Amino acid sequence: MRIDVITLFPEMIEPIGAFGVVGRARLNGLWALNTINPRDFVHDPHKTVDDRPYGGGPGMVMLASPLREAVWSARDAQRAHPCTHSHVIYLSPSGARLTHEKVISLYRKTETGTGLILLAGRYEGVDERFLAQEVDEEISIGDFVVSGGELPALLLMDALVRQIPGALNDAASKEEESFTRGLLDYPHYTRPENYRGMIVPEVLRSGHHGEIARWRLAQSLHRTLSRRPDLIDARGGLSDAEKALMKEYPPEIPLKT
Repeated sequence: MRIDVITLFPEMIEPIGAFGVVGRARLNGLWALNTINPRDFVHDPHKTVDDRPYGGGPGMVMLASPLREAVWSARDAQRAHPCTHSHVIYLSPSGARLTHEKVISLYRKTETGTGLILLAGRYEGVDERFLAQEVDEEISIGDFVVSGGELPALLLMDALVRQIPGALNDAASKEEESFTRGLLDYPHYTRPENYRGMIVPEVLRSGHHGEIARWRLAQSLHRTLSRRPDLIDARGGLSDAEKALMKEYPPEIPLKT
């Protein structure tokens, strides 16, 4: 997988390739990261990449020309990678909200040889003509505004790299994470068995893998219904079997001694 990030602050992006799961995957050659600064494509003494908006208003707007040059530089680099295609994403609060399904869809693009180009905007936004001509889609990480697209780009990259076979030490953990089944994750426990009077649920200590799986699904259903009922609605509600399972395993409240 190849990802190029267009950003005015490459120093914010590069560290993702040095730490944790994502850094290990990069070190092992499972994905490649490149950053491109639009300032490298302007030649005035001030390296100007923005200007005042037509029609007035606060803030500045990023210029189309240096962004286009940066995108085409990324496309050239990806063809040499080689990538068969490039898919340009603008991280923007106006985009469609990022979901697990979208992450999987983008990852599948990379499996077919498509390189991803992420544009991390700044200021009040980007010249609309550039978006119309060069950007394939816009993605938002939520209904809020941050100072630039670098943090959203980092989140997207982290989510994508986790999908690469071999990126996680335990491949099974990816299949049991939140949202993979349209549900939130179940509660987790580790040693000690008794923590300040709160006991690990008995079923998790039983060694009965079938019952543990049923308990975990029930807890996921309870947690999702309580915290994110919209996810239950998106699945078409609860099935009769799921309702019965939730009755069999009520919401977990750790026992106290």
